[in-house]
Amino acid sequence: MPDPLQYNNNFDKLSYEEKILFEETKKSIADFVEHSSVVSDVNYATRNAHAKTYAVLKGELIINPKIRPDLLHFFDKEKYNIIVRLSNAHLKIRKNKKDIPAYGFAIKIKDDADRTIANFPLVNFPLFPINSVSKFLKLFTAINHFFIKKWGNLYSLFSNIYKILPDILTLSFLKKGIELLLKKDNFMMSFDYHSVGAYRLGEHMIKIKLSPKNPQKKFGEHLTMKKAIESFCFEKNYDADVLIQFCYDLKDQPINILNREWKNSPFIKIGEVHIKKNSLIDAKACDNELLSFNPFESAEIFQPVGKIQKLRDEAYKVSLQTRKKINKLLKYK
Repeated sequence: MPDPLQYNNNFDKLSYEEKILFEETKKSIADFVEHSSVVSDVNYATRNAHAKTYAVLKGELIINPKIRPDLLHFFDKEKYNIIVRLSNAHLKIRKNKKDIPAYGFAIKIKDDADRTIANFPLVNFPLFPINSVSKFLKLFTAINHFFIKKWGNLYSLFSNIYKILPDILTLSFLKKGIELLLKKDNFMMSFDYHSVGAYRLGEHMIKIKLSPKNPQKKFGEHLTMKKAIESFCFEKNYDADVLIQFCYDLKDQPINILNREWKNSPFIKIGEVHIKKNSLIDAKACDNELLSFNPFESAEIFQPVGKIQKLRDEAYKVSLQTRKKINKLLKYK
């Protein structure tokens, strides 16, 4: 294989128009979070995406003892403590209804002093439907406004959905969409999870994949997903391989084209996620409800790459700050 491409901050730069649109989107995020308790009919402010927490878990990231020598210097220990949040991607907490099969597996890697080394929010779909930052910002703003204003914002919502149809109606995206629909009833912890966007690994750029070693697709099929996850985590260990792909060529491994999978870049196993049975933490506890998995809180060598990824930093901060302000009766450290 050739040498991987080096990271360049030009991959992350937003245009003036995109920055202006982002300011409007950040306001819509704050507005949504302020109304989220009403939207979801709960007694606290929720996140503006992945609002529903299924579980918060303690586990370990165990580094592959046979890891390539040139990768060893990124990992100075044999294993690291991790916190995992399992979630549903919907903006609204849907009660007594079947959840959409869009799940999150967010990982927080910690050092011995309990400080965050890296945050990796992973999802069970490898592609993102929109490449244009401006189209995404306009759509996300419209979605936030729709949940607050409902019918008063319907035209804007459908207008922006129409504009992204060419990005969605691609062969690769439709193929992955059909694959997900065929697995829609599978147990959440049986899915592969993906970084979707790229991340730095030192001066190079990678994508991340989490692949369970013994997926139990039909576990708890007669339970709600939350109950099934709780049952699984009380009864069984969870083990998954952590795999990475390097970016060698922007034609085959594009950074800012997120509706296309990377090809011609082999997966490399860097370790395993291990969660022992009975490792559940109280997901409703104040500190856990206010957990942030902002990938820009990671060490510089593990930070996100790309324009869509760049939006996450301020979006996560606005969401967290608004939740902290509203949930002022919760203990937060």
